[in-house]
Amino acid sequence: MRLTLKELSRLVSGELEGDEKHVVTGAAGLREAGPADVSFLGNMKYGSLVAATEAGCVLVPRDFRPANGESARPLRTNCIRVDHPQWAFAQILSVIEQETKERPSGVHPSAWVHPAARLGAGVSVGPFTVVEKGARIGEGTVLGAQVYVGPRAQVGKNCLIYPQVVVREDCVLGAEVIVHSGTVIGSDGYGFATVGGEHRKIPQIGNVVIEDNVEIGANVAIDRATVGQTRIGEGTKIDNLVQIAHNVQIGRRCLIVAQVGISGSTRVGKGAVLAGQVGIAGHITIGDGAVIAAQSGVMGDVAPGETLFGTPARSHRRQMKLHGYIGRLPEMFEALKKLQKKVE
Repeated sequence: MRLTLKELSRLVSGELEGDEKHVVTGAAGLREAGPADVSFLGNMKYGSLVAATEAGCVLVPRDFRPANGESARPLRTNCIRVDHPQWAFAQILSVIEQETKERPSGVHPSAWVHPAARLGAGVSVGPFTVVEKGARIGEGTVLGAQVYVGPRAQVGKNCLIYPQVVVREDCVLGAEVIVHSGTVIGSDGYGFATVGGEHRKIPQIGNVVIEDNVEIGANVAIDRATVGQTRIGEGTKIDNLVQIAHNVQIGRRCLIVAQVGISGSTRVGKGAVLAGQVGIAGHITIGDGAVIAAQSGVMGDVAPGETLFGTPARSHRRQMKLHGYIGRLPEMFEALKKLQKKVE
């Protein structure tokens, strides 16, 4: 990347304050940036770093002012005022990525594509990748090295499937899906019937459906349904090391953070947020827009828009109050003993 600040401000639809001819060639954090870098202020509590940074340009909120409160005082560095600094910074990173990232093309000689599989225009298939009979790969999709696409599986247009991903038989991925390395889509659901003291496997004959614009992190396991579908809604973003059990239904545009575990047949409403290491019991419903704080254990239904915390998960406000009481238990116990003595 090599852009003048005038060109950069046009790219991010911002208002430039400073030298429009100054050139930036890279991007970095406020602490690490140099004169040739662009940086951004994404959280106002780090506003003091803007005065100290050596960045050639900083993306700031439109209403940002120096910490001394002098609204008329100009910033010491070049800045571009934008509506959403983090998103503007992401647009710049995208430009850098496009310039530095090589896009593979064609089918590698070591890959194996079944004659009855169908590849769309511009599909790339990496080394030692296997595409089985009846599978369909949409145009512009990239399958990295050692990817496995099972029989009759479908991968939509312009997907990016990183190396060593498994998409098992009959599973469906929509358009513009990103799947990171080590993830398995369509592994067997954890289904067993205990008969005479023996745990006998229940066949898992359903599939997994991933809707458009979903991103799935590394080493995620999404189990196929026993019958029917396990479904991940459009625009949902799943972090690394997440387990999603059979027949789970996840709504649109949810955020599911690392090490979350969702038990079978649970329904997660649209826009829900499940923070790190949340565990959710099976056959329950998490309402639209609900937020479950990190390391919470959810045992029952959650109402839309509710925020829960703790194990078992309770209202966030109530749980924080309980934690406050727990911290004061020694003092409360001593006070109780003194009161008992007075009563006696």
